Amino acid sequence: MRTSHTLSVLVEDKPGVLARVASLFSRRGFNIESLAVGPTEIKGISRMTIVVIVDDQPLEQVTKQLNKLINVLKIVEQDPTASVARELVLIKVRADATVRSQVVEAAELFRAKIVDVSPESLTIEATGTQDKLEALLKVLEPYGVRELVQSGIVALGRGPKSITATR
Repeated sequence: MRTSHTLSVLVEDKPGVLARVASLFSRRGFNIESLAVGPTEIKGISRMTIVVIVDDQPLEQVTKQLNKLINVLKIVEQDPTASVARELVLIKVRADATVRSQVVEAAELFRAKIVDVSPESLTIEATGTQDKLEALLKVLEPYGVRELVQSGIVALGRGPKSITATR
C-alpha cells in the first residue's frame, strides 16, 4: 500500500544541508515526490517541506536517521487533517484571440490569475491543493499547455502552535 507523508524539517541554513537530507532519502530507496525549501521567521533556520510516497516501508527509520544529521533541528510529520498544504503552479497556455476569453474564464473558475499576456499565449498563476491544480490542468489541456512549472508543496499545522517555537 502506497502512503504519502509530508514532513516539515527545520534545518540550519548552511551549504550542503539539502544535499545531505536528499541523499539520506535516496540511500534508503525513498523517492522524494515534492521538495520545497525556504527561510523561516528565525534568521539562520530554513524549513524543508518534503513529500515522500512510501511502499510498505516504515518512514520511521528515515526520520530517525534525519534526526542524527547535525544540521537537522526538528522534524514534524504533517497530519493532512491538521495542516494546511498548498503549492503554486505557473502555466503557459496557447490562447489566441479565438479562445482567449474561454481560457480567462477557466482561470477565473479556479481563482487563478493571468500574470502575463502575449498575442499567442497567457501565463496563469494558481495556488491550491494538488487536486485543485490537477483539475485546472485538465481544463486547460485542450487549449494546449506550452509550458508548466510547479513548486513543491508547503505546509503548516493548523492553529496557533509553531514548530519553531521553543516554548
